[in-house]
Amino acid sequence: MDDRELFDELARVATRLGIVVRVEPFETPPARGGGRCRVAGREFILLDARTPLADRVGALASALADLDLDDVYLMPEARDRVEAERDARVAPQPYAPLAPLSTMGVGGPARWYVEARDEGAVRAALEWAERRGLSVRVLGGGSNLVVADAGVDALVVRMALRGVAVREAGAAIELTAAAGEPWDAVVRLAVEQGWAGLECLSGIPGLVGATPIQNVGAYGQEVSETVAAVRVLDRTTRTVATLDPSACGFAYRDSAFKSTASDRYVVLGVTYRLRPGGAPTVRYADVERHLAERGIERPGLADVRRAVLEIRRAKSMVLDPDDPNRRSCGSFFVNPVVSRAEADRIAAAAGAPTMPRWPEPGGQRVKLAAAWLVERAGFARGHADGAAGISTRHTLAIVAREGARAADVVRVARRVRDAVRARFGVSLAPEPVFWGFARADDGLPEV
Repeated sequence: MDDRELFDELARVATRLGIVVRVEPFETPPARGGGRCRVAGREFILLDARTPLADRVGALASALADLDLDDVYLMPEARDRVEAERDARVAPQPYAPLAPLSTMGVGGPARWYVEARDEGAVRAALEWAERRGLSVRVLGGGSNLVVADAGVDALVVRMALRGVAVREAGAAIELTAAAGEPWDAVVRLAVEQGWAGLECLSGIPGLVGATPIQNVGAYGQEVSETVAAVRVLDRTTRTVATLDPSACGFAYRDSAFKSTASDRYVVLGVTYRLRPGGAPTVRYADVERHLAERGIERPGLADVRRAVLEIRRAKSMVLDPDDPNRRSCGSFFVNPVVSRAEADRIAAAAGAPTMPRWPEPGGQRVKLAAAWLVERAGFARGHADGAAGISTRHTLAIVAREGARAADVVRVARRVRDAVRARFGVSLAPEPVFWGFARADDGLPEV
C-alpha cells in the first residue's frame, strides 16, 4: 500500500467516525503537518496541503491514534501505521529505578517505565502494554507505595498530566485539576482564593489523582466531602468517562477505585466543589488546641492551613529533605473501626477506660486510634528494627533508614500488626499499596 492508498484508507476511517478531513494550505505551517480541531462543535482533521504526502499520512495517522479504533475496521497496513504513531508517543524505559520516585525510597526497578503527559499518552501506554501482554501500574507521587526489592514486572505509567481550571457553579466554585498536579499546591490555591473545603488536607504529599482513590482525609476533613466529579479512563473500553460521587464508592480511606474497581479506571482529573467565603473546618482536637494556644478565636482558612502544616511538620508528616524521618508513607495503618462493644472490650483489656475513640455516623460503630494501639502493644517512637523502624515523631509511621530494603519495612509492619492483634485482638489494615511482592496476608505481603 503506497502513501496515496494509505492516506485514502485513513481518510475513509475518519469519515466513518464522523470526522471531516480537510487538506488546505496553511498560512503558518503546523507541526507535523496538521491535526485534530473542533470548529462550531464539529470535529475536523486539518492537514497542510503544502507538506509532502508522507507527512500528511503521518499527521492523519497521529490524529486517529487519539481515538478508540478497537471496533473500527482498518486495512492491516493502515492499522499498523496508526499503532506505530501511538507507539511513537510511548517510549518506555527498561528497568527504571522506582525507589527515587517513592517517599519510602526502597524497592527495585520497573520492567518498563513511561511518563504520561496527556490523556492520549495514557491510552497509548495501556495499548502498548496490552499488545505485549504486560500488566500496568499507575504511579502518582509515590507517597503511599512500597515496591518490592525485586521490583515490579509491569509497565509503570507515571501520571504527569497538569492543568487547573476554575468555574462558578451557582454559589459554589468548581476547581478541576489534572491527576498529575501536586496536591498541596491545589490546597494552597483554594485557601489563597478563600474557597473552603480543602484546608485541613494541607501538607499531604502526593498528586491529585490519588485523592479520590484513597479518599484522602485528615484533621476532620475527607476529600469525598468536596469531590464533584472524577474524570477517568476506563481500561476495559479505552474510553474517557466522568463519574459522579455516587459512582465512586467512597468510604473511610477507601473508594471503588481502590477496592471493587481497582483495575478498571485510571484517574485523569478531579473536580472539587468548594465554598467561596466559607468558614474553615475546625472539628479536630489537635487543630482546636493549636489555634487556642495561639489565641486565634475566629480562625480563617489560612489560619487552619498554617495550623495543620505545623502539626504535620511536628509529626514528620510533610516532605522535608532534612528530616531523618522523611522516608515513610506517612500513617502506615488505617485507624480501625469497630463496634461499640468491641471498643469497650479493648479499653478493658488495655486498662484504659479513657481510650481515645470517635463515634462513626449512626452511632453503632467507633473509630479507634491506631497509633494508640501500636504504642500500647510495645512499639514506642524511635523503635529500631534493623534498618527500618518507627518514626521518632509519630508512632504510626514506619520509616526506612540508611540501607533499608523493602523487606525490612514489611517485616517491621508485620511485627507491629501481629503485636497489636495479640494484645487487643484487632487487625490493623495497612494504608500503602504493595507492588511486586509474591502474595499478601491480611493486606501485608510475605517477606
